[in-house]
Order: sequence, then structure tokens, then C-alpha cells
Amino acid sequence: MKRWSTLVGRFIMLAPVRTVSTESRRCPLLTVQPCRGMVDEKIQIIIRNLLPNQEVTVHSLHQSEDKDFWEAFGHYISDEHGKVTVAKDESLGGTYEGTEQMGLLWSLRPVPGSRPALRLRKKNVLTPMVVNISVYSGHLSQGFSQASLLATTVTERWYMAPGVQRVNIRENGVQGTLFLPPGPGPYPGVLDLWGGGGGLIEYRSALLASHGFACMALEYLAPAMLKLTDVNNTYFEKAYQILQNHPLVQKDKMAMLGLSFGSAITFSMTAYSRVIKPQCCVCISGSHVVPVDKCLFKVIEDFTGLVDKVPVNEDNHLIHRDMLLPIPSDPALKVDVGRIKCPLLLVNGTDDQNWPTVESAEDIEMIMEKAGNRHLLTVLTYPDAGHLIEPPYTPHFRASNFILYDTKKKVVMLWGGQTKPHAYAQEDSWKKILAFLQEHLYSSNVKAKL
Repeated sequence: MKRWSTLVGRFIMLAPVRTVSTESRRCPLLTVQPCRGMVDEKIQIIIRNLLPNQEVTVHSLHQSEDKDFWEAFGHYISDEHGKVTVAKDESLGGTYEGTEQMGLLWSLRPVPGSRPALRLRKKNVLTPMVVNISVYSGHLSQGFSQASLLATTVTERWYMAPGVQRVNIRENGVQGTLFLPPGPGPYPGVLDLWGGGGGLIEYRSALLASHGFACMALEYLAPAMLKLTDVNNTYFEKAYQILQNHPLVQKDKMAMLGLSFGSAITFSMTAYSRVIKPQCCVCISGSHVVPVDKCLFKVIEDFTGLVDKVPVNEDNHLIHRDMLLPIPSDPALKVDVGRIKCPLLLVNGTDDQNWPTVESAEDIEMIMEKAGNRHLLTVLTYPDAGHLIEPPYTPHFRASNFILYDTKKKVVMLWGGQTKPHAYAQEDSWKKILAFLQEHLYSSNVKAKL
């Protein structure tokens, strides 16, 4: 796809940078480029016209669609020319430290006094994530709303690039949203499955469409739908066929992408379905240790029925991973991944506290080795990353609120991960996921425009 900067003309211009005079009568100049771009695109933040060796705080502020405020900040010292370049200079403190070009995004956290255990997720992909970037004199860690600004500006972060089409899918009992890239097509297809939190989650699909893939976000844990429909293998086969049969989708260039429980479904469907025959699969933070002979509602019901037996940490956060340990030796208790006939990419974090993904990956490797299909497996394991490995620069959540579908009970789920290594895992794995999909869904003479 064309870079965002060539498409800025399709949007109204942002307000210009506002600066506030300092006592030294210098006017600091803050630039953020691009001012409007994709969420997986890096931004350049530069502050000029400071005093030499001046201490400043660079601060980001975002108000979520739930009206909660999130902030991040770094402490910097200008060089001898009165300049700070976030991509090159070191943050000496704040919500991140070191030379971190995107730290003002991936270290976002709720402002003090916010509701507990929040998670930041984009609901409406037709609007951008708006982030205010500001500069303050001195090294501040609180009281930003009362402090005097040196300079401030706004940047927009989009999941959906110009020209991407969003299409509601309500067909044959299947519910989802299809995102189609710009241009005439046809495009490779990706069926996108989120995890046990349920609902229709669109932002990853919108971003994949922005990279040249026809991607369908599938809703399969909607409470109203579960009361009406026995969601089993047939539901996912119908969804796969709807995507595959779309006139702008290449029938022989299909993939499945799952996170958490969505990965468990991906393992099962790819191994056993006579309908779902993808050219490749990506499984993020998942396990093959799931019952495959039950309807989905029954599986969720079994999991939530055991919630009172799940251990908690000192903060009363549920450590869900122990429910699947130890990895069973009985083949009947796990998906026979030896039956998988397409390239498979696993993405895991060593500090995943929700699913035993590292242990599962080791067992998957042994099963596939024995079956003779180990050559199809690629495993990415990220030290100190947690469960929710999302698109790059998404803030890290070690724990957050979670609604148990069967009981409607709200708990705080421990996802795991340390902020900086988790941020690295998200950035690195996203590049490799895109490369993996491109390699297996595009022929040598038709490359994705990344």
C-alpha cells in the first residue's frame, strides 16, 4: 500500500502546533511526524529551540472511547543546540527509560485515580486514536494538568488506512466484519479469531487489510448468539467459506489467525476440518490442549465452572495457565497437530500467565516431529512477554478486568509480561507475522505492499 504520507490530502488538516513562550523568550518548537499515520508506523518526535542542557518532560495523553485518560512520559535533557530527538536521545526516567522511539505509546497507562484494571482497546476503527504530545519544563512525574506547557500538538493513529472497505457480515448465521484493501483485488484471505473475551474485535483485521489482506474478524462468543446457535465446527467452516467465496478473495490463498482461545480453534479446525484447508496459520498465545469433541459453549462452560479452583496471586488476579497444566500425555486430550499440513507460526511469551503457551509449543513440536511435519513449524518465543501480544505499540497490560461469559462474573485476569520486553515482542512479532503471511499467501510475482 502507499505510505500514509501520500494520502494525507484525503483528510482535513490538523490544528497547527501551539507553543508557549518561556521566561527566556525562546519559543520551543515541537514536531511530530507523521501527524497522521498507521498505528504500526513509527513517529518522529523532535523538540527544538530549547536552552542547551535543559531538562524537559515529553508527555503523551489519550482519552479512550470509554472516556478514561491514559498517559506516558519520558525525562530528557536537550543537547548543546537545545534539541531533543526522542528516537535518538535517552529518557532518564518516566514510564519508560532508555532510547525508545515509541515509548510514549507502548508505555501508556491510566492516569492516577482512574478505574482499576483497565485495558485500552479500539472499538471504532472508523475513527483514529488521538494522542496529545506535549513538552513541559523540568522532569515531572505528576501534576501535568496544572503545569505550564512549553509546546503541544496532536497526532492521529489509524488502524484502517484510506481506501480500506469495512463490510458487515450477517450471512448463514455467521456474524463478523470483513475488511477489504484498496484496489481491484483479488486479495489473499485471513480469518481472524480473538479469544475468550468474546465480542466482535475489529482492529487487527482492519490493520491487516491495510497491509493488503482481505481479513474477516469473526464474532463467535456473542452471548445472544450462543443462546440461539450451537457454535461448533460448522460455524467456523461457514465463516471460512463465506470469506473464501467472496469475489475479491483468492480462494487458494487463505490463512487463519488466532489469539488465545482463537488459537485453540485454529489448531482444531486446521487439523480436523474437511472444509478448512488454509495455506498457512498463525497462532498467538494459544494451546492445543482443548477438548475438540464439544460445542464451543460447552468448552467455555467447563472452563468457567473451574474458575473457583484457579489460583490467584497476592493481588487476587487469576492465574489461568495452571488450568491446562501439566500438558497431558493422553493424545485424546489435545489436538493432533501432526495432522496439520500447512506452515504454522506460533508466537509466545515466556511470562504468559493465562495459558501455558511455552509448554504447549514444546509439546506441539514433539508431536509434529513424530508425525513428520516438524518442517512446517516456526516458533517465536519472546522472553518476559505476556499473553496479550497485539499489534505494535499497543500498551502493555499485565492484568485487566475480564468477564466470564457463562457466569457474567467480573474478575481480574493476570496476563503477565514486563512492559519493555512485551513491547519488543509486539513490534518484532508483527513484522514477522506480516512477512509469514506474505510469504505463504502471495506468489513470487505478486507481493503484498507493506
